[in-house]
Amino acid sequence: MLKFNLIFFLAVTSLLPACSQQKNSSDAKPNPVFLQKSDADWKKELTSMQYHVLREKGTERAFTGAYWNNNEKGDYHCAGCHQKLFSSETKFESGSGWPSFYKPVLEAAVIIGTDRSYGMVRDEVVCSRCGGHLGHVFPDGPKPTGLRYCMNSAALTFEKEP
Repeated sequence: MLKFNLIFFLAVTSLLPACSQQKNSSDAKPNPVFLQKSDADWKKELTSMQYHVLREKGTERAFTGAYWNNNEKGDYHCAGCHQKLFSSETKFESGSGWPSFYKPVLEAAVIIGTDRSYGMVRDEVVCSRCGGHLGHVFPDGPKPTGLRYCMNSAALTFEKEP
């Protein structure tokens, strides 16, 4: 009987990790395949600040970026791969010193992940095409979404509306 109980226990406990790793389909996130480039290629194509922000998950100082106070009409693209990310129609003045938007042009344009750096837990925003770090999203934005996509200007380029 002891041998049966031990075998039963081992069989059940060996199944637990598999069960705990399963996710509901609504919880499952896609495993993105990002644009593949070497660090040398990224360094050739980006300025040192763009490389620091996009590839090293850095940030620029508040109120110093090119777009925090930009009020022109147009679209904001990823500085790494030029994918369209945000529209001036969703840009708002957050007072944070970084360009802020209440939603991306398409939900699929960005991927939200967890950033645990600097002793904080924040929702990191990355470009869905190249995986470049763009900034963070916070739940203190305006209606209709209530979100504030707080982006680094160095991670963006701006295309003025004609």
